[in-house]
Amino acid sequence: MPEVMAAIGDKKRRGAVGLLMAMTLLGVFPIDVLLPSFPALSEHFQTAQADIAFSISLFAIGIAISQLLIGPLSDIIGRKGLLLAGMVVSVLGAIGCALSTEYVYFLLFRVIQALGCGCFVLSQALVQDLFEGQERDRLRILMVTATGIFISVSPLAGTFLQELMDWSGSFLVFIALAVAVFLKTCFFLESTPSKSAGPHTNIFQAYRRVCSDFNFLAWWLISAFAFACHFSFIVTSPLIFMEQLQLSAYEFSLTLLTYGAAYVIGGILAVLLGRRINPNVQIITGLCLILLSGLVMLYLSNQFGLSTLTVLVPMIICTAGTTIARPAATSSAMNIFADSAGTSASAGSTLIFIVGGLISVLVNLTVDDLQTSLSLCFIVLSVAGLTLNTLTQRRQPGLITD
Repeated sequence: MPEVMAAIGDKKRRGAVGLLMAMTLLGVFPIDVLLPSFPALSEHFQTAQADIAFSISLFAIGIAISQLLIGPLSDIIGRKGLLLAGMVVSVLGAIGCALSTEYVYFLLFRVIQALGCGCFVLSQALVQDLFEGQERDRLRILMVTATGIFISVSPLAGTFLQELMDWSGSFLVFIALAVAVFLKTCFFLESTPSKSAGPHTNIFQAYRRVCSDFNFLAWWLISAFAFACHFSFIVTSPLIFMEQLQLSAYEFSLTLLTYGAAYVIGGILAVLLGRRINPNVQIITGLCLILLSGLVMLYLSNQFGLSTLTVLVPMIICTAGTTIARPAATSSAMNIFADSAGTSASAGSTLIFIVGGLISVLVNLTVDDLQTSLSLCFIVLSVAGLTLNTLTQRRQPGLITD
């Protein structure tokens, strides 16, 4: 009998990890698979590629807005219903995007798709619900690493989809994936309220509770700054590699495959560091790598100008730092309010996407010198993150998050 129960537990655990990985994929797929289609979208809608890049930033902001409502509601009524509803909305938005003939309507349906994709913030809440201790931390590292792998593979997939089905192909594949995850969610998750539902049933009170804690906001902002460095590069990468360096869509996709390898390296380093040093040191290590990447990019830009290597080498350093810092900062923040995991995840993820969206818009405005803008972005955000982390330690000396 114990063996049977253990087998059932292992099966449920594998099912949980599989669902979380699928949610992680759908969280990045709508952004990254579309990157090689920038020229085709620009031609189809008769607008500049910079406008197409703006749609990516707008997508991130739309997700952030959606998450504000989804997280606290999931603490009250449970995760499953909101996750299913979000996927339905995201599919409707994707259908509208695929059928759009004008840029304004495309933007509108991208926002609708983003509002639905906000449900994938529940992946962090589900990690908090279903796992504990070091297993929870390792799963967060795995999710960040998987994000990098999906990011690196998605543009290559987008290139093939562009050749086979034009730019609308990415939206059609998203619809198919979302339907598959919808069905998996129906069978896997229970329809009961979250076990981590907090004592606050008012959404505003729930947010007031978590956002009044300095360390909670500081650690999520650190995670947001690390994400913004990555996201700004992703949004501007088609402009750098395809428009300015004249790489083909296929060459661009291969370039991002190399970039994605840094996520794997960073994930391995994060696991090794997690066994030997506390989260505070992991955060400092990751942020210092991001700072180093900014300095290296600035130096290479001034000495050798714009090239694939002068962009890619510092980005690999940056990505390794992001993969080390983000899981540690996220776990530190999420552990503060474990009884309100949905609200905590939404508050933090909203910060991440708003910061990422706004920073990427600012970087995108300097289209004539994107390399310098990116390097300065990395330097400023890493220094800000290190400052915030120092303040958290001064407020609670000796704090070590398990």
